[in-house]
Amino acid sequence: MPKLKTKKAITKRFKITRKGKVKSAKTSKGHLLTGKSRKRKRALSRKSILGKTATKKIKTMLPYR
Repeated sequence: MPKLKTKKAITKRFKITRKGKVKSAKTSKGHLLTGKSRKRKRALSRKSILGKTATKKIKTMLPYR
């Protein structure tokens, strides 16, 4: 059976924790930041844990993680 290829775009955007959860950066931090409060921007800079269905999809694209 041939080796499975990992999706390189997924490896750059997501990290898998030791317990198997998937972490990703939050959206809305790219531009138009002057209209957002400091508190909101600080909250957006933290990583978020993905839900069950998204985790399952991403783990199929990262076979050796």
